[in-house]
Amino acid sequence: MNPLILTVAIDNTAFEYFNHLRSKYFPASRNYLAAHLTLFHALPSDTGIINTVGTVCQQQPVFKMVVAKPVSIGRGVAFFLESEELLHFHKNLQHRWLDFLTPQDRQKLWPHITVQNKVTRPEAQSLLSTLKEDFMPFSIGATGLQLWEYLNGPWKFIDEFRFRE
Repeated sequence: MNPLILTVAIDNTAFEYFNHLRSKYFPASRNYLAAHLTLFHALPSDTGIINTVGTVCQQQPVFKMVVAKPVSIGRGVAFFLESEELLHFHKNLQHRWLDFLTPQDRQKLWPHITVQNKVTRPEAQSLLSTLKEDFMPFSIGATGLQLWEYLNGPWKFIDEFRFRE
């Protein structure tokens, strides 16, 4: 069974904004994913995981996150997000699933949305400078969670679980 990836669903306006940037700046030959905010990279493919995701989403109200700044990720650029609620939510899921998390998924969450990757460092630095010029932090909504199957590169959408309104 392929591992599952869990991402945060964001409001449509924010998704369109980040996905536009990703489409524009991510190398087309490597861009087979839409813009996303990953919570967990490799969960076991198990009905217990899916049931837990559904349950926690029914209990979790929609919340805001702050897009704090564009940041370098070496050979690319991402937007760093700030949200105590997101960090708390992630930590609770980590505790529930600790026994089967990979080392990567046991780490503290560094919430970000990548809009460019796998380019030269000068290309990444140029985009980072451009994005920083007029950047002002702004809020976006976390509206739920999305579950994906990892297919050794591309992802296959499984389901979306909405937070309470």
